[in-house]
Amino acid sequence: MKLDASLLRFEDAAIGLQFETGGIVVTEAHIVAFAGLTGDFFDIHMDDDYARALGYPGRVAHGLLGLALCDGLKNRAPVKFAAIVSLNWRWSFAGPILVNDRIAARITVLSKRATKNPARGIITLGFDLLNQKDEVVQRGENDLMVHTRAAP
Repeated sequence: MKLDASLLRFEDAAIGLQFETGGIVVTEAHIVAFAGLTGDFFDIHMDDDYARALGYPGRVAHGLLGLALCDGLKNRAPVKFAAIVSLNWRWSFAGPILVNDRIAARITVLSKRATKNPARGIITLGFDLLNQKDEVVQRGENDLMVHTRAAP
């Protein structure tokens, strides 16, 4: 397998590198489809009246839907890594994602470390998932195994 030369390898991922992803509007269809996929039909996701009774303006998207969309945004961002596999996620839910919110991610390379295999390294990415009001709705870190220049 020959890697795309435009992908950032371990050595190219400078600590402090920061970039923003494109955005996506979270629709009712996303929430319903995610509920069907996961079996999570909890009322706050499915019932506007229930969510309003809890003080929200309407239904709240699943937290894990936000995380999944954030990972997809990362994978379509203008900065792309020569990724092998995602290893760990450390994540918190800072605020609600509502129907028709537009979310985008700000991603920062926080740290990196070599592995025993000279063809692989691990970078830690920091994420702020923002809504259209520039409010952080989710935040976390992801350890990503990436190819080094020693990889083919």
